[in-house]
Amino acid sequence: MVKQFKKYLQTHRYPNFDLRAVLFDMDGVLYDSMPNHACSWQQTMEEFGFKTTKPEEFYLHEGRPGKFTINIIFQRELGRDATDEEIEKVYSRKTELFSQYNSGKIMPGAREVLEMVKSYGLLPVLVTGSGQPSLLGKLDEDFPGIFTPDTMVTAFDVKFGKPHPEPFLIGLKKGGNLQPNQAIVIENAPLGIESAHKAGIFVIAVDTGPLPDSVLKEAGADLVLDSMITLKEKLSDIFSITQSIYNEVNRI
Repeated sequence: MVKQFKKYLQTHRYPNFDLRAVLFDMDGVLYDSMPNHACSWQQTMEEFGFKTTKPEEFYLHEGRPGKFTINIIFQRELGRDATDEEIEKVYSRKTELFSQYNSGKIMPGAREVLEMVKSYGLLPVLVTGSGQPSLLGKLDEDFPGIFTPDTMVTAFDVKFGKPHPEPFLIGLKKGGNLQPNQAIVIENAPLGIESAHKAGIFVIAVDTGPLPDSVLKEAGADLVLDSMITLKEKLSDIFSITQSIYNEVNRI
């Protein structure tokens, strides 16, 4: 793993890492919710008469604000953007179905990873494209004391969603006005990875869905792991590597 971290520093011309925060996506990282999102989107599109979507497509759209996902499908099938009224109807139905299907299952390893981040004195920051209150409201219940409103970036905070770098740039700001080499990102989705990469942050992709590792690497992931459990097992080494590089540069 040392090679990936040193390559990042060389590419971005940073002398070292000075970790202060870890920025986390939510769906597919903290919650095993993506299968339910994909199913909800697919059923919604079928109910509204669209015929070209498959559940796997919505893993590629993960992290994109709902109105943009809807417009992609409207443009593909109808040759136009959806009206505001259509967006509201489609997204409301998708939200209704997701509330029915979602079990709220926490991704295995997520709690332990968050606790380790805190134990190392680093700040966990949430960066999600979600704006669904039913899901966001569960965070404090499921991960007590980890996130506060001041350390959460949601759909309500951004003008441009992923893959634009804005969400993670706001995450750096909420993490304490940080530089990109003062944080790492944990993501699972191509659009989120692209967003974090464009923001200049080291990206660890956890491949918790059906997409091949190659898709995550092409999106800009610096390191790809197969699960949050694997991340938990490697996290101490990751922090040790970044600290060793810091010590080496500063001759501590």
